[in-house]
Amino acid sequence: MPKILSAREAVRQYIQDGATVAFGGFVGAMVPEEVNKTIQELFLEEGSPKGLTAIYAAGQGDSDTRGLNHLGEEGLVERVIGGHWGLVPRLQKLALENKCAAYNYPQGVISQCFRDIAAGKVGVVTHVGLKTFADPRLEGGMLNEKARQAGPLVELIQIAGQERLLYKAIPIDVAVIRATYADTHGNCTFHKEGAFSETLAIAQAARNSGGKVIVQVEQVVEYGNLDTRLVRLPGIYVDAIVVADPANHMQTFGTQYNPAYSGEARVPVSSLKPMELDQRKIVARRAAMELVPNAITNLGIGMPEGVASIAAEEGLEGMVLTTEAGTIGGIPAGGKDFGVTTNPDCLLDQPSQFDFYDGGGLDVAFLGLAQADKQGNINVSKFGPKIAGCGGFINITQNAKKVIFCGTFTAGGLKLGVENGQLRILQEGKSKKFLDQVEQVTFSGEYAMEKGQPVLYITERAVFRLTDQGMELIEVAPGVDLQKDVLDLMDFKPIVRDVKQMDPRIFRPEPMGLTL
Repeated sequence: MPKILSAREAVRQYIQDGATVAFGGFVGAMVPEEVNKTIQELFLEEGSPKGLTAIYAAGQGDSDTRGLNHLGEEGLVERVIGGHWGLVPRLQKLALENKCAAYNYPQGVISQCFRDIAAGKVGVVTHVGLKTFADPRLEGGMLNEKARQAGPLVELIQIAGQERLLYKAIPIDVAVIRATYADTHGNCTFHKEGAFSETLAIAQAARNSGGKVIVQVEQVVEYGNLDTRLVRLPGIYVDAIVVADPANHMQTFGTQYNPAYSGEARVPVSSLKPMELDQRKIVARRAAMELVPNAITNLGIGMPEGVASIAAEEGLEGMVLTTEAGTIGGIPAGGKDFGVTTNPDCLLDQPSQFDFYDGGGLDVAFLGLAQADKQGNINVSKFGPKIAGCGGFINITQNAKKVIFCGTFTAGGLKLGVENGQLRILQEGKSKKFLDQVEQVTFSGEYAMEKGQPVLYITERAVFRLTDQGMELIEVAPGVDLQKDVLDLMDFKPIVRDVKQMDPRIFRPEPMGLTL
């Protein structure tokens, strides 16, 4: 029978110094904020728990103080294994100062690893991450010297005559997760949550590792009061139940509670206001031209989100949007609500969604373009001293039937104008994005070519495709000078054979009349 404890009691009783602790959540959804906050408070007040290994799949934070930013105290964590680092600047700081051993592995791999730990397997055997920075032939996912001294947690193996990566299973001492309601026997529902994350897998991993499971909930009810069909975490896995303050149990870091995120209600979706005709809309318009009927689609955060707006503006139907958090259908939210969806058709747990992604279930994926090089490699994970991390990027881009990278041609202060269907560069960006070699390989052009995967790179002024000879320039915007505005701003010379003009409709204010 689980204990009903305060967060302080649960942390003191179950999280020992040096423990390996798995944390559930996706940005702000399903994040056990009360428990996370209490870990930090007790460390600062009492010096314990300390020396923890923290492991998590999706980014969990608000880019400031919430989520796993609570762990960003020197001495609190000894090792951090994360799928995404961009939302946790306080942990980034520890990693950059070499004050903890820091690792970055694909989000989907970590979420699936929890499941394999539960099943008693040696780890995850997968193609995901081959020829990227997670591959031990490159960086092995190690982010700093302390990690390099400890060594990688991934091995290159041969199985059935094929190269694969083995991401090693790590026993879990404590699971820190969350649910909506728990009964007095520990049975938990997720029915007010906008994502299920990998909560069940983490709980099973801890239980079968001989560890403990702490569940943060909104409310405890008497045994027998929960609809069995809504119970997604059985009480046999649960050791401690913590009832949270509502301020620390928001549905996301941006929203206290919206029933349209959890599928409890469907709300009318007002017509989206058309985007202004700027670089974001230009890129999104050209990208939307790659949609196919009934495409199962993933849109990355940032510029790729504009594809959904263009589809709405053009009246395109049949595109099914999915997120790596496990939502299918509906309209994915952004910002601090990222990971949940308005009016979803279905919510899956995160490992299952990545099973579908890894097996090639996505028809098309639109992801960001931060840096590209002559081999077609993409970097979105590390920029100088900044550690963004890969998140689900590697799983998605290596396995979608077609991948389209979207971004501006240069970065830092770019200003554009559009006049009579012509693009004008009013102020060039300060930084080049098409480099001789990217800082870190988050997407491998070589691997894509071996698979025969179609890859496009779409910017506001030029479109490239990946070929077995490298990047080929295939389109330029009307009004753009090919030499001055494109070729002179690249650190390498792309293949230039038959360059066409980008569709002039992209650069006019009225809808383009797209059809699928």
